[in-house]
Formats: sequence, structure tokens, C-alpha cells
Amino acid sequence: MTKLRLAALLCMPAFAVAAYMDFVFAPEDALQGPVQRIFYLHVSSAIAAYVCFALVLAGSVLYLWRESPRADRLARAAAPVGLLFTSVTFVMGMIWAKPIWNWDPSKTWDARLSSTAVLWAVYAGYVLVRRFAPPGRTAARLAAVVGVVGFVDVPIVHFSVQWWRTLHPQPVIETGALPGSMLAAWMVTLAAVLLLAGTLVATRYATERNREASEARLQRQEMVQLAAEAP
Repeated sequence: MTKLRLAALLCMPAFAVAAYMDFVFAPEDALQGPVQRIFYLHVSSAIAAYVCFALVLAGSVLYLWRESPRADRLARAAAPVGLLFTSVTFVMGMIWAKPIWNWDPSKTWDARLSSTAVLWAVYAGYVLVRRFAPPGRTAARLAAVVGVVGFVDVPIVHFSVQWWRTLHPQPVIETGALPGSMLAAWMVTLAAVLLLAGTLVATRYATERNREASEARLQRQEMVQLAAEAP
């Protein structure tokens, strides 16, 4: 718990440094102007979502293979965090696209947007299954299947701008097209976002573990009470 609290405390200075790098250190983009600074959080949030969904995949596969409670707990903890960062990616992307490309989602189809919307819907379904399905092995296995199948959309989202014609710009990090100062700002922002994502997943994991322990303790108490009341 001490390590978790330390990680949570480090998130604030990490984002303060990231804000300095994004708004002061990094130069303004010559073509897009100030709105381009959304890039740092937008891309970092997308990567954080990928990482969270990879954890869901790993946890789901391990649960289907060995029915590990820890693996199921990891998937259960990571899915809502991935959904959160997918939502941030969505919002930042739409704010960026409107002034730069005059993009209207009601008129213009975009492969990146559509595949990301599918990704969001799949993991929203995962979260709903875990929340409303009766707890137990059946719900855990159903959610694990969703977690495995849903990850198929992650590479589709990532490579959509290369596979289809889209308004979304082509990758600039992999191609080395990003200037050094902007790359440094993005790397600092990515580190801060990943730190936050990891802290949220770890917090949810600890919460789920404590909840399971409390439920098990209550069940034992009920069994003891029933045994004591039995004639």
C-alpha cells in the first residue's frame, strides 16, 4: 500500500512536468498552431488504453487456461481504466480534428474513429458484464472471452490509418518525423500518463482483492452462524 500511495503522489508532479514540456518547452507547430499540443495527451492516452487492454487480454487468457483468480482480478481491474483512456483519446481527437480538418463525424467516415468506437463499445460491454452478471465462474469466463476477442480490434485501430484512406494523420513517431523537442515532450507526457494508468489499475486491483476478502470473510461468518444455529 505504501508503494501505491507513493505512485499516486508522484502522478501530480509528473503531470506538472508534462504540462511544462507540452506548453512551454515544445515549440508551437508551424502549420496547426496551439491546437497541435493536444497530440501529446491524445497519443499517450491511446497507448495507455492499449496497455490496459493488453492486461485484460493477458488476464483473460490466463483465466481461461488455469482459472486463476489473480488473472481474472487483473483483467477486471484493467478494463475500466482502458475504457477511461479510450474516452480521453476520443475527446481529445475530436477537439483536435474539428479546427484542423473541419471534420464532421455526421458527414465524414473515418477508419480510426469507427474502429476506436467499436473498441470502446466492446470494453464497455466487458465492464457491464462484470458489473451486472451474477458473480461466479460463468460470468468470469464470459468476460474473459470478451476480453480476448475484443483485443483483436486493438491492432485494427492502430493500423487503420495505414490500411484505409482517412483524415487522421499518418504516424509521426514511428517514422521519425517528429522534431526532437516535441518527441521529448511526448515521451514525458507518455511516462506521466502510463504512471497514472498503472496507479489506477493497481488501485482497482487492490480494491477488488479487498472486496473478495471481505465477501469470503462474511461467507465464513454466515456458515459459522448457521452451524451454531443448527439443532
